[in-house]
Amino acid sequence: MRGIVIAGTHSGCGKTTVTLGILAALKKKGLLVQPFKTGPDFIDAGLHGIVTGRPSRNLDQWMCGKEYVRECFSWHAASVDIAVIEGVMGMYDGDFSTASLADLLQLPVILVIDAYGMAESAGAVVNGFVDFGLRIADCEVIFAGVVFNRVASESHYKRLKDSVHDVPVLGYLPRELDFEIPHRHLGLTTAEEDPLAAENMEKLADTVLKHIDIEGLLKSAECHVISPPFQGEGQGGDGFTIQKTHSMMSTHPHPGPLPEGECERKIRIAVAYDKAFSFYYEDNLDLLRDAGAEIVRFSPLIDQTIPDVDAVYIGGGYPEIHAEALSRNRSMLSSIHAWADAGKPLYAECGGLMYLSKGIRDFDNTFFGMAGVFPFETRMMKKPRLGYREIVLNNDCILGSKGDKYRGHEFHYSEIIDAPAGGAYTMIDSRSNVLPIEGFQKNNTLASYIHIHFGSNEKRARLFVDGFLKR
Repeated sequence: MRGIVIAGTHSGCGKTTVTLGILAALKKKGLLVQPFKTGPDFIDAGLHGIVTGRPSRNLDQWMCGKEYVRECFSWHAASVDIAVIEGVMGMYDGDFSTASLADLLQLPVILVIDAYGMAESAGAVVNGFVDFGLRIADCEVIFAGVVFNRVASESHYKRLKDSVHDVPVLGYLPRELDFEIPHRHLGLTTAEEDPLAAENMEKLADTVLKHIDIEGLLKSAECHVISPPFQGEGQGGDGFTIQKTHSMMSTHPHPGPLPEGECERKIRIAVAYDKAFSFYYEDNLDLLRDAGAEIVRFSPLIDQTIPDVDAVYIGGGYPEIHAEALSRNRSMLSSIHAWADAGKPLYAECGGLMYLSKGIRDFDNTFFGMAGVFPFETRMMKKPRLGYREIVLNNDCILGSKGDKYRGHEFHYSEIIDAPAGGAYTMIDSRSNVLPIEGFQKNNTLASYIHIHFGSNEKRARLFVDGFLKR
């Protein structure tokens, strides 16, 4: 297999646009492309899926560990022509940076540089990034090339290119490129809102093919071929087993046999999926399937009641943007409330927590009633709360047994008004700082602001599905 990592000098330099353009160009050339995203990002991953037609996978060393990341990459990249990983923030930023991921996977890096207001100084920037990797950063970086963004003209590009030595310059995107992904408070708009018009993606692909050396990019990726660590089934580095499942090869724990007497019963999990709720790690859904679950999508915006299922999973998203429509759908809100009151399994994260509250107060403090499963409101804030989180279960619940641990992250602009005492989780951040208790439990409903990655627990999704089997 072959792969590349697209890194940036800083957030906002254009690496998502360059990544989407390269994905589109590779697909237009008839190649099968597997996208990945560094770190805990739902939005960029969703956009990758629009362009390639394949679910993008999150590669996060802190949440899931190095072995899981290696194996996840290897299995999903093994059946395609090329794998493309979009980085996060600046190339060396963070304890688990884009550079460290490239080093872990031994993949070459393409560095994206915003050339606006810059000419010969670009050479110093490139030299600085190369030198930092050699002398300071605790990783080995293979530079496959540089791509400049927002270049004013061919003469501007020549000055930029001539300033760079010892690293190939693969090309550029012009400043007048009319391509922009709409933004909002959590970042770019989601894939479910269809922000990438087909004609714009076609134009972006053509621009990349015209101005960026895709053949040179493929040659660089060809020079660094990673063999999959396992053939068929085998043991992963964390003691879990890898198997090929579904229509794509995936990194999953082997679920083992279902409990006696349950083998023919497939647990049906209703997953909220629409414009209001779309933040799910693709691996989470696959891990649930491999543990014996059937995923049934439903829309809290449109559908009137919960489908005929055994459990409900409401992930994150933008319920605040769609609060009025969610609030108008009283039939679904009543169905959710009755489900929770009846003690049926319901798990919610972030936006899902907001949906289960009494109501949401938007940025203008307008109140919209929600399901009322929990006795508090949520309201939007101007500043986000974000970061990696490790949780420890304080009680037995649908996620597992008391003392079980998971890792994930939080990123939200809302807060709980008058949160009740207690908490389902004890929580620390990535620097081992103890944080306020999180999570709320009522009957078999569990909700919090934390987006958990099931790959962070060696028992993983089997605990989740086992919890449903027992009820």
